Amino acid sequence: MTQTPELPLRTADPAPAPAPRRRRPHRAWSVAAVTFLTIIGAAGFASLPGLLIEPLHAEFHWSRGTIGFAVSVNLALYGLTAPFAAALMDRFGIRRVVAVALTVIAAGAGLTVFMTASWQLVLSWGVLVGLGSGSMALAFAATVTGRWFTARRGLVTGILTAAGASGQLVFLPLLSWIIDRHDWRPAAVTVALAALAVVPLVWLLLRDHPADVGVAPYGAREFVPKPPPQRGAARRAVRALVSAARTGPFWLLAGTFAICGATTNGLVKTHFVPAAHDHGMPMTAAASLLAVIGIFDIAGTIASGWFTDRFNTRRLLATYYGLRGLSLMFLPLLLSDTVHPPMVFFIVFYGLDWVATVPPTIALCREHYGDDGAIVFGWVLAAHQVGAALIAFLGGLARDAFGTYNPVWYASGALCAVAALMALVIRQRREGPGDARVVAAQG
Repeated sequence: MTQTPELPLRTADPAPAPAPRRRRPHRAWSVAAVTFLTIIGAAGFASLPGLLIEPLHAEFHWSRGTIGFAVSVNLALYGLTAPFAAALMDRFGIRRVVAVALTVIAAGAGLTVFMTASWQLVLSWGVLVGLGSGSMALAFAATVTGRWFTARRGLVTGILTAAGASGQLVFLPLLSWIIDRHDWRPAAVTVALAALAVVPLVWLLLRDHPADVGVAPYGAREFVPKPPPQRGAARRAVRALVSAARTGPFWLLAGTFAICGATTNGLVKTHFVPAAHDHGMPMTAAASLLAVIGIFDIAGTIASGWFTDRFNTRRLLATYYGLRGLSLMFLPLLLSDTVHPPMVFFIVFYGLDWVATVPPTIALCREHYGDDGAIVFGWVLAAHQVGAALIAFLGGLARDAFGTYNPVWYASGALCAVAALMALVIRQRREGPGDARVVAAQG
């Protein structure tokens, strides 16, 4: 009986190697994206005051100084609320504070439609919108950046700061067109609706801390547990101010940032459109130029964030203030009834410098004041807005008294030169051997 030869056992084919898993972007980037969109949506209220001066003056016969006072209250409260808002975010969470702030902004903007007296403008636009916008201030961006990012902080700060310029780019031409074609009231309603539209986005997508979704901050080597809610928000904000006020860098940062606010929000954002209109330029054309500033502001601020990660922050600030002062000195010679190439050059040059000062200022606050850096920056931002409020008010008074804005442009240029010198005086903090050092992640 013959035996059939045994066939060799067939081995199973080797299992195919698993496909490499696609690496998802870190959750911090989606939080930054929501923050960016939120600031864009809230930027409409900041775009409107400069456009309201002429329509309100024509309809109610209020002086420009009176209208400028309402704007100055708005700007001052914007700044004074910021440090308390940063502390409130530590107590109640970013999402709740920002959602309430947007609702208050919408209420204030909507109520302006019904006003008949100047005190109502001060109450609605000055107080309500000022308080709401202060809670949406740059301290919001600083808090998000500080919690969600360990690496790329300067770059992300620049991107989030540029969001305000992006909103200005979207809203300024739209609001000026609405005012020109339909009156100022529909423009105020548009701002209110834009603020309300962002509330669901914030509530559904924004998260307070990386630990809420089980991840470490971007660039961190270890998981960071969520700190417990910080009670006594007002007390903490005041304590941070008292502690920082004992140091020289705080007063230098506050002084330079006050000049920054005076020469941007207080002067150009509030008075550029009426100043150009004084020279015969149509309001829509002047508003479009102001919006174009926003285009180059985006590029300048993001570039400034990149520079902040790599270069000496004090020298960056001095350069920014010096260049801004030069541009403001030339502006009175450029204003006319048409848009001509030298004016376009000013818009580009000034736009690149508009808020380029923010990333290095936030970096210096973080460098000198550590965990309280966001709150201290809130107080520095308060100085920024006090400077803006003074120039918004005094600029209107100067226009009423002299019939021209020229003295204000020249004085602001000189102030920028002072700010450049102050920035160079800020001392560099020397880290001790026990200080934590962070290795920036690549990519």
